[in-house]
Amino acid sequence: MGHRVLPLVGWAERGGDDAARHGNSVPRFHLTWGTGPGVVAPFERRVREHEANGRIRFAWRHKVERVVLTNGVVTGLSGKILEASGMPRGAETSRKAIGEFEFSGQAVVVASGGIGGNHEMVRKNWPERLGKPPTSMISGVPMHVDGSMVAVLEAAGCKLINRDRMWHYTEGIRDWVPVWKDHGIRILPGPSSMWFDATGKRFAAPNFPGNDTLGTLEAIGKTGYDYSWFVLNQTIIKKEFALSGSEQNLDYTGKNWKLMVSRMLRRETPGPVADFQKHGEDFVVADDLQTLVAGMNRLVKSDLIHLEALERQILARDREIANDFGKDAQVMLIRNARRSRSDRLARVATPHRILDPKHGPLIAVKLNILTRKTLGGFQCDLSGRMFDTDEQIIPGLYAAGEIAGFGGGGMHGYRALEGTFLGGCLFSGRVAGRAAAAAIVYGAGGHGRREEIACSSGLYRSGWRGSGCRDRGSGPRPLCAALQTQPARRVRKFGRPSLVEQGKSDIDAGRPGCEYFGKSPKGTGSAAGKASSSVPNRRAKHRRCDGADPAAET
Repeated sequence: MGHRVLPLVGWAERGGDDAARHGNSVPRFHLTWGTGPGVVAPFERRVREHEANGRIRFAWRHKVERVVLTNGVVTGLSGKILEASGMPRGAETSRKAIGEFEFSGQAVVVASGGIGGNHEMVRKNWPERLGKPPTSMISGVPMHVDGSMVAVLEAAGCKLINRDRMWHYTEGIRDWVPVWKDHGIRILPGPSSMWFDATGKRFAAPNFPGNDTLGTLEAIGKTGYDYSWFVLNQTIIKKEFALSGSEQNLDYTGKNWKLMVSRMLRRETPGPVADFQKHGEDFVVADDLQTLVAGMNRLVKSDLIHLEALERQILARDREIANDFGKDAQVMLIRNARRSRSDRLARVATPHRILDPKHGPLIAVKLNILTRKTLGGFQCDLSGRMFDTDEQIIPGLYAAGEIAGFGGGGMHGYRALEGTFLGGCLFSGRVAGRAAAAAIVYGAGGHGRREEIACSSGLYRSGWRGSGCRDRGSGPRPLCAALQTQPARRVRKFGRPSLVEQGKSDIDAGRPGCEYFGKSPKGTGSAAGKASSSVPNRRAKHRRCDGADPAAET
């Protein structure tokens, strides 16, 4: 469709401290070429075309408050029409209602996102295994990601599962030009910054930058404070700091190769990072460690950080740089990361002493808990159809993305692998959309798997398989004229070439409702079947929608 990713794959979220534990064992973090707008663009282009042709109508400023059920089947939605707003994307808008609406339809697909913009709901669902929920958090998503559809769907009888599965970040900084309340940006760090808790104690392995999100979140929670610190220098921030958000990555967002290459070969700190370093309230910059510690304590209005203790830990780490071998786990991680070409080129600074004046000034960054992704959600089957509390399918209702826990109600489990979130959104959306369309076209039984046969008049869908195949009856399905008259052609079937014969041959052979793939079985007597018998190395395959065994008829 046009979605592209950069060829440089990052190795984030390596996880536990041995090979058998959680985490990415290989690089998996892909950046979309075009960032968020690049993900949306190919879909928007198609939807806008349908809008122009009158097939789709947008209903902006409509807030859903009820799922309409008729005799146990979802038949529409109703709610309030909100007054118009000219606020920019992501900004808080008016919730003043100026009217009501009710829409009817044959299928409803819910893709309302998670709960990260609603801190009270986040705290309510906070997992016990991570300790006490933070008193102070910042938001990595706009305020409209408030989980309001959760109550609406629960009122309709939908089953919410895995409420305590969340994915919040520990490297959040307050946006110095906020768009929404408590607007936060995540630092995507390289491995070289030293990480300390609020009292100045270094976190133990494997709680290193970008290494184990939930492990570090748990470690921070156990300290009794809601924040922690990075301590680094100018060389590290220049090479290793990237910021989340399309507006912070103008080279990727604008698909500017020249700007991207200059960033990788940078001799200066990237502009967005330099702006945060200069204007961000969470940054402290100093030429010496004593001044840095004073600034850190001044920022949090306490004397929790002690100069002697912090200096002792940094010097111990710096001594490990003198040799190519050593015992500091983080230094070993840095050297291992530089064995990856993409990390060495774009993400990991050459190992050096943090207190070396040549790499100054020194920098401390106060890190906040940043709300972001919801890993639990409403329970769905493999077609995106939603279950009720009795684990029965609710006809006509589907879910995709975060509201479905990226698929099924929580397909990631309690942890996740950075580099897999986007796929869960895209593919759960595709599955739900296709299943909803199939149910409309073929009835309740049209949710099974299918194969798509290209023909000159459009797209002919065949080979539906699933528990509902019998619902469509045993009569032959009409074939498009092109498929009845065109010769056999090769198509891709689940990634491998296969030969698709004319469906007309099955009608000629008296096999109602059966599509024919591959070589014709003996005794069919059809011209198309005889012609296909000359094709070598093709195995006969039949799909019966009435459940009968085609082999028994030959």
